Amino acid sequence: MPTPPADLLEAARADADRTVDLRRRLHRHPEIGLHLPRTQAAVLDELAALPVEVTVGRSTTSAVGVLRGARPGPTYLLRADMDALPVQEDTGLPFASEVPGAMHACGHDLHVAMLLGAARLLAERRDELAGQVVLMLQPGEEGFHGARAMLEEGLLDVVPGAPVSGAFALHVFADQPGGVVSVRPGPMMAAADHWLVTVRGRGGHASMPHAAADPVPVAAEIVLALQSAVTRRVPVFDPAVVTVAHLAAGSTNNVIPDTAFLEGTIRTLSASRRVDVVAAVRRVATHVAAAHDLAVDFEHREGYPVTVNDAAAAERVRAVAGALLGAERSVAAGEPLMGAEDFAYVLARVPGAIAFLGACPPGQDPQAAAANHSNRVVFDEAVLPTGAALHAAMALAALAT
Repeated sequence: MPTPPADLLEAARADADRTVDLRRRLHRHPEIGLHLPRTQAAVLDELAALPVEVTVGRSTTSAVGVLRGARPGPTYLLRADMDALPVQEDTGLPFASEVPGAMHACGHDLHVAMLLGAARLLAERRDELAGQVVLMLQPGEEGFHGARAMLEEGLLDVVPGAPVSGAFALHVFADQPGGVVSVRPGPMMAAADHWLVTVRGRGGHASMPHAAADPVPVAAEIVLALQSAVTRRVPVFDPAVVTVAHLAAGSTNNVIPDTAFLEGTIRTLSASRRVDVVAAVRRVATHVAAAHDLAVDFEHREGYPVTVNDAAAAERVRAVAGALLGAERSVAAGEPLMGAEDFAYVLARVPGAIAFLGACPPGQDPQAAAANHSNRVVFDEAVLPTGAALHAAMALAALAT
């Protein structure tokens, strides 16, 4: 396997001011969902300065850049997600969000800045590339299926005659050691599903529950039964997480309500377990209610599939990161993360991998640091050159002449 150019990391560090500046501009002006016009405009400005062919999404504000190497060859994809979260920032940073109720709390601003930094590095090294690099800049990762929308619009065939044959993405985490890259073969992140249950009873006076059909204790019994369904029915080596995250019932102290509402999430690491656990949640809710002569309405909303790293691609990440950063900063991830990621859609179509990059601020204990999605999360910007160089190194390794 080709080793990264000796000067690649140094070149990324020399370009760090530009990378940091873009990250901070994006952080000040976060946008949520599939339509991010200001973010897309900033990305297009950066791409306009590079020798890339640019297309934009039809149904979303995505952007795709194609950087062609000096010689023909395969096509390799690098991904960055661009959207923020509906979170009110409370970090006190001088470049904190200026948009009420929106924050780059998952590091996507770093992802965009790193990928565009990598694009500059690769543009300077086109003579070393045999093939094409596709720069995938996607909106809507935070639950909006942005990657799926881009695939439906022909992302993998953006280079006629040379479809994407490999892919790589990097995700920063503020609660992992700074500058350390981790990856594993197989499941890297979980599938996510959303379920909703309405227990239908019959309201009445709270002093006479026997004359009503109280949905509240039934809802409580469903909560407890779901925990047993996981611990007693799901094998520990093909795990699942079922969380009840929202309960609502009633309006005052002396009225039994007609209904009680529950909703939550299911996380699984295999397609078969996913189907089984969704069915189990429906079954438990339905039959617990039936035992009390009540009924339920059950709704399942399918989320992202399991994010599965190709084994050879994951090993390539380990090797490239080790050669670029040193063996001590390229480690095997011990277990999957039960969070979900829509890069899963890409990895279901082409062999590739997503890796994690620790971005815990210096001097903080990763286990105590505010984590991704917190309104207080802070990422160490010193990892920006590391991420830019690793993106570039992965493309160079895949398209070596």
